Amino acid sequence: MRIGLLTGGGDCPGLNAVLRAVTKSLIRQCGAEVIGIEDGFLGLIERRVRPLGWDDVSGILAIGGTILGTSNTASPFAWRGADVSADVVAYQRELGLDALVAIGGDGTMTIAARLGAVGGVPMVGVPKTIDNDIAGCERSFGFDTAVATVTDALERVQTTGQSHGRVMIVETMGRYAGWIALEAGIAGAADVILLPEIDYDVARIAEVCRARSARRRATLVCIAEGAKPAGGAMTVERTVAGSPDPIRLGGVAHRLRAQLQPLLASEVRATVLGHVQRGGSPTPFDRVLATQYGNEAARLLRRGEFGRMVTLQGGRLSSVALASVAGQNRCVPADHALLACAREIGVCLG
Repeated sequence: MRIGLLTGGGDCPGLNAVLRAVTKSLIRQCGAEVIGIEDGFLGLIERRVRPLGWDDVSGILAIGGTILGTSNTASPFAWRGADVSADVVAYQRELGLDALVAIGGDGTMTIAARLGAVGGVPMVGVPKTIDNDIAGCERSFGFDTAVATVTDALERVQTTGQSHGRVMIVETMGRYAGWIALEAGIAGAADVILLPEIDYDVARIAEVCRARSARRRATLVCIAEGAKPAGGAMTVERTVAGSPDPIRLGGVAHRLRAQLQPLLASEVRATVLGHVQRGGSPTPFDRVLATQYGNEAARLLRRGEFGRMVTLQGGRLSSVALASVAGQNRCVPADHALLACAREIGVCLG
């Protein structure tokens, strides 16, 4: 077999672990030839590829980012205002690729599903996102590392807040899903956790802060970038033309600070963690999960099971149809056990 391999969308800890596992599994199990596509689908558009051998992917397991590069604005169906998907399909055939492995989030899976349906390109997907919001998958690699990073930041911010008697707000990534804020907020002992799935009441948060100021001096607030006040809208930092998802959220922590400060005697400070959540070496959990996903993707290829995405469901590896994932988001359900746990230990959810 001759297999193309790309990483699309935002970067994420664990991408290199998947590249390593897919490549080594294919080479060892069936002597396949692996072709690395640079910068996601942009490499197919601009015809930039390179071979990936055993030594090319050795020693990269613990390295963050992706050795192939990535892009979150290069859709073959909307490249600089034009649909160049036919050219991409023709280039894939010119390369003699039997299939493509696309590692990415919901945007990447959507493009992969369309290429498979419209262009007949055999595709296998691997779920990647720190946001943990891919439909049909209970755990994407990169998420655990992001949660660990945010948890560490919350612990550090809490000590300085305690020293000064402040309300400290920490903003996480997550787009339209609150998984990072929820898990890191619980792990980092946040007093208030605000999610996109539950609109918040500024007056209620202020009440919690005043009560804590009298008892514990400081209040720690963990807020997801997609959170919004009741009756309000999400905070959009900017829009990116040509991106599969042009909206870039950000700044809600500063918005909440401005809303809270007039209601409190304590000083309110806001910290936006941003891309620090995407960087660095993956945690051991993510290294293992990414390796399992990469190996499972190679198994799907060997069995000729195309149009599928590797997934984790019920704690077991399996696969789902790419078409069932495309254009979907996995948000925190209202009846999720972690929400009940947070409420029962006294965390304010807005």
